[in-house]
Amino acid sequence: MKVILKETAARGLAQTIVKGVEQGGGSGYIRKEGRHLIIGLAGPRHAVNIEQIKAFEGVEAVVSLHHAFKLASREFCADSTVVQVGNVRVGDGNPVVIAGPCSVESRAQILEVARKVKASGAHMLRGGAFKPRSSPYSFQGLAEVGLKLLVEAREATGLPVVSEVMDPITLPMVAEYVDVLQIGARNMQNYHLLKQVGKTNKPVLLKRGLSATIEEWLMAAEYILSAGNPNVILCERGIRTFETYTRNTLDLNAVPVVKDLSHLPVLVDPSHGVGIAKYVPAMSMAAIAAGADGLIIEVHSDPASALSDGSQSLTPEVFARLMQRLAYSMLAREESAVVNS
Repeated sequence: MKVILKETAARGLAQTIVKGVEQGGGSGYIRKEGRHLIIGLAGPRHAVNIEQIKAFEGVEAVVSLHHAFKLASREFCADSTVVQVGNVRVGDGNPVVIAGPCSVESRAQILEVARKVKASGAHMLRGGAFKPRSSPYSFQGLAEVGLKLLVEAREATGLPVVSEVMDPITLPMVAEYVDVLQIGARNMQNYHLLKQVGKTNKPVLLKRGLSATIEEWLMAAEYILSAGNPNVILCERGIRTFETYTRNTLDLNAVPVVKDLSHLPVLVDPSHGVGIAKYVPAMSMAAIAAGADGLIIEVHSDPASALSDGSQSLTPEVFARLMQRLAYSMLAREESAVVNS
């Protein structure tokens, strides 16, 4: 349900309505749309008393929402959400590039990559400190040591840091160090974890599950939003299909579809999407052409010796050339928009 308040209504009214719904076991989400405050309400039927809400003097309208993903839907909010990460704005029409190694391996490695991707124009630094691997014998990450190295790299470059959180137990530790909490594909439907990150105010990068439908992905985002955290960034990272020539099938259909269905920003991870470094630049360009709000790309100074996902990692030199191509592509897109306006 979407409640639209009159322009003259005080914010206190919105908080009163949300509090009443929460006491009944539902959840509420307040945001500004134009000159109006709007409230998204969700939960069991008994939690939302429509007639009581309509009776408030400051309520202009109550609108039913048809999608299961109430708060994530564009029905709820027609304006696109912009997520602020430090001085970086995700979703404002200027594509954001997050780059760095799959795993933090050493101080020298992460500092070198951070400085190089920064010089090429990256907006944020990615790096895994906790690594959920298919094999229990594979490198699992440096844990808190890796997080501390990411902080050092942030201090050296000014780049906000993105890293994965795997469970509610380590969530407080990861949240202490990073700027964006990444929920990996394997945890997309870890509902307890989603609820817990929803209780933080940290931006969350939510990757699509390996075989998740678009609706399942958006329902996962709904868990975070309904717990009170509006700072959700979606990330398409390829889905598992019958094709074996690439690691996954990068579902670029999802970009325009999700942007039509939802107000949340959408990034694309071409590195996991194809799993083969030489195809990453082409899929990066295609993602931006499809309307993605940005990219998350794996970069390693020596992919052949990487402790994880070296086969899909770009060298800093290839990444620099890709950033130049992306800059030219964006300039052409802006010029086309001016001509067609």
